Formats: sequence, C-alpha cells, structure tokens
Amino acid sequence: MKLARVNGRASLLTSDGAIDIEKTSNGQFSEHVQEIYSRWDEFLAAAPALLEGAAAPYGEADLGSPVEMPAHVFAIGLNYGAHATEVGVEIPTVPTVFTKFPATLTSPFSEFELSGDRVDWEVELVVVISKRADFVAMEDAWSHVAGLAIGQDISDRTMQFAAGGQFSLGKSYRDYGPIGPWLTTLDDVENPDDLSLRCWVNDELMQDGRTSSMIYGVPHLISAISDICPLLPGDVIFTGTCKGTGVGLDPPRFLKPGDVVRSEIEGLGQIHNAAVAARRS
Repeated sequence: MKLARVNGRASLLTSDGAIDIEKTSNGQFSEHVQEIYSRWDEFLAAAPALLEGAAAPYGEADLGSPVEMPAHVFAIGLNYGAHATEVGVEIPTVPTVFTKFPATLTSPFSEFELSGDRVDWEVELVVVISKRADFVAMEDAWSHVAGLAIGQDISDRTMQFAAGGQFSLGKSYRDYGPIGPWLTTLDDVENPDDLSLRCWVNDELMQDGRTSSMIYGVPHLISAISDICPLLPGDVIFTGTCKGTGVGLDPPRFLKPGDVVRSEIEGLGQIHNAAVAARRS
C-alpha cells in the first residue's frame, strides 16, 4: 500500500490514481497524514474499504513528503562500513545518531537551494514510525514501523564539520530532506532488511549498495533510540548512506547549480531533486 500526500492531502495511491482519504472515509480520517500515523492500526483496518474509493489523476508535482511535521527526525551517520572507510573515519562501535530538523523535510521532486560550494548527496532508507516505541526490543522493532520511503540526506560539508562538528545544522538547510515518493507499507516490501539503494548525479551512478550492509540495521536503531527517548507516531529515521558520496571521492566532488540528484531504493520507487543556485543575498 502506498500512502502519500497529494496536494497536501493524505491519499492512497493506486494504478488508477490518488484516493483522498478524508473524503473517502466521510471524515473518519483526517486530511493530515500525521494524524493518520497516530491512528495507524485503525487506519490499516479501514484501508481495504478506502482502496475501493474513487481515484483521481495526479502528477509528480502534486506529491509532497509522506510525513508533514514529525516530532523527531533522527539520522544515523557512518552506518555503512565502506562509507566510513571512504571518508577516513573508524567504524563506530555504537550507532552514531544526530538530528535533522523537521523543517528541512520537503517533497520528493522539489528543488533545493545550494547553501555553499561543498554540498553533497546521500541516498538513504527512511523509516516512519507507526506507534509509540519506548524501550523496544530488537525483535519487536518492525511492529512499530508504518513503512519505508526514500530519503536524500543532503549535506553542507562546510557547516557539518565547522566548529568541531555541526551535523544537525549542516544537514538541515531548507529543503535538505526530500522524502518520498510515498510511504510504502511493510506488507508491500519483500525483504525490508535487504534492499538495493542507488543514487545518480546527472545520470552518473555515484552510489550503489544494499541496506543489508548497514552496520546497525533498522531493528537495532529503533531499539537503541527508544532506550534514550520514545519514538512517536510519524517520527522519521534516516538510516545512513552507502559508499559513493562526493566527499569521499579523490578529488572530492560537490553539487553545482543545475545538477540533478536521482535516488532509488528497490521496491520503493525513485525521487529526483535539482540543485539551484543560492537566492539569498
């Protein structure tokens, strides 16, 4: 099942188009997708009937991020050994967790404004939480997941490494967190622990990996974070990126105005985002 925001409204996507959830449910569910995550089990029970509703055409430009304004956006650094090696950092012995601020999240096909001359790409598997996760055991972690999406953890490397390390700021410029193209529920993902992920810049393949190469898989991450603070419905986890980022190349390569970053994860679709020159004075 594909849950999306179409023109700002929570919708189910089918081969026939987009089904407006609030209208089809006669107001049982909200037009706001974040409220649907807070009633996830009830929504899943109603979904078969909702999928019989009238569908309307939609296009890429109509799709927004499948999360609106989550309470938390966690991100994991250095979660693939080959990526840690390419940037010259030791493989972490515990998950390296930081935050992207929720205001950075944006639609799957949006442009993003370059914040400087050292802006990098990072394709990542994104996990969206379905129900409160507090002190969750690894074996129970997937039961707290609504579904998966593609994310780009766009990163300003200058800010990221400034003043001893500003990871959250360097990764939270406006529109530096495109997610999408929709949320795919777990029943439509054959093996959520082993998915191909790839990223192209201007049709040149830069990243090609598998999520099974994560140092800390999704269950471990949910368990570790929930030991520190509760994960809430609609919360987001960017799970880390594989080898092939610009900062890891010799010489390093960074994004320029006009570059298009295309990201793909097996079974979840594709997103693409164009870099534009800074407009701020």
